[in-house]
Amino acid sequence: MSGAAGRAEAVRRRRSAARLYAVQALFQMEAAGQTAEAVTREFEAHRFGAIYDDDRMEEGDPDLFRRIVGAAVTWQARIDQMTDRALASAWPIDRIDPVLRALFRAAGAEMVEGGAPPRVVISEFVEVAKAFFPEGREAGFVNAVLDHMAREARPDAFG
Repeated sequence: MSGAAGRAEAVRRRRSAARLYAVQALFQMEAAGQTAEAVTREFEAHRFGAIYDDDRMEEGDPDLFRRIVGAAVTWQARIDQMTDRALASAWPIDRIDPVLRALFRAAGAEMVEGGAPPRVVISEFVEVAKAFFPEGREAGFVNAVLDHMAREARPDAFG
């Protein structure tokens, strides 16, 4: 891999890791009742690049991580409403798996705030879903819900 291609791949990996960490942080905030500030500090100090059982965690893009977590908190009501509209009426957001809820909030934050194209956000968070649910059908479910959310949040991105 050339120097420029290698740098681009490193940036992509750091951004992907930031998205994964954002889902974990949002889950932790809900499960433990912690603030965004406390969780953000903990992740940046102890998870980005940490070594667990001889495996090194990816560094993660701290700016993207902070933007996603912050936007998810700021826009949570709007994101949850978008998610509810994308879900079957019998399964509102408060009835779904808490990891999926955190994932939808993180992805919704990126969609509401702008930045990456919606199709990139969808693709990235489908990969995050596969990391959490490697054997299930959740990735397809996540893809469908995020597509609906993206079309609502950023209709201009879809012809």
